[in-house]
Amino acid sequence: MKLLSFLFFAGLLIGFSSCKEDNDNNNSNEPQLKFKFVFDENQERLNNIGLPATIPAGHAAQTPNFHAMSIHYIELAPSAFTPLGGGEITYSGAKTSAGGADAVDFDQAFVAGENEVFYSIPLKDINPGTYDWIRTSVTYQNYDITFNIVNAPIDPNLCGGATQTGTVASFLGYNVYISDITPKNMTEAVNDDKLQGFWVFETDLSGVCEPYNQLVVGEAPEGATTVVNPLAGTSDIPPGSCVVTGGFTQALTITGDETEDIVVTLSYSINNSLEWIDNIPNGQLDFDFTTPTNSDQIIDMGVRGLIPSWQ
Repeated sequence: MKLLSFLFFAGLLIGFSSCKEDNDNNNSNEPQLKFKFVFDENQERLNNIGLPATIPAGHAAQTPNFHAMSIHYIELAPSAFTPLGGGEITYSGAKTSAGGADAVDFDQAFVAGENEVFYSIPLKDINPGTYDWIRTSVTYQNYDITFNIVNAPIDPNLCGGATQTGTVASFLGYNVYISDITPKNMTEAVNDDKLQGFWVFETDLSGVCEPYNQLVVGEAPEGATTVVNPLAGTSDIPPGSCVVTGGFTQALTITGDETEDIVVTLSYSINNSLEWIDNIPNGQLDFDFTTPTNSDQIIDMGVRGLIPSWQ
């Protein structure tokens, strides 16, 4: 395990956040560098090193319906050989040690939906240069999924059938302090640090089945979350950091003389991004209402690629 690299990365983020103010919703009339999210279900599904990835035997996956995302780190990198932290760090989110270790402060995290401005910074605050790559460390995702009711305490047909919809709040790293989390309507108190792979699932039954709604908390196995880094051979990232890397479709050049905003669109692949071990080989996420621990095991909820572009 590359512990020293991980500690360096965490320290880098903390040091940066102490000397550079967050600029979300910046009201300045100066030209801004703005960042937006796109959640693309048709974008290619990649593995950790940026190669096409299929679903392993014995597993199943689905494409969630994304509502929102948060990232806690943005870095522009001039080349494929730029080490992590060696590029232009344009954003680093708030931190806290309330849980005992240095962690992202989820209570202060910026969260945005598709095509909303997640973050903006005056272009004059960015060092002029040409940037071929971008690194974004994903913290949090919120999305709906479908699941199959197993061992329900009530006839599933009264709920509209065995297949239902629920909402997932998932945390991809590196370490996040969470006071509480509300995937949709119900709240789970956490008050602790959580590493990569922590998730909270809320069922969304309606009508006479509504009283049976519940929250289920789980964690993906260590190291199972996909973190796409096509630069793995030249610019590695620490394990658990979820620094998703993507190459610009056209190199981003900042001169320092801009008179208009530049908008960077971060297009993330959510193509079958939720993956589980399919204990009942039916291709469905089976949730056992009587004994939740017997449900299919969610093992991966990492985004499956990043294509950045700008205009």
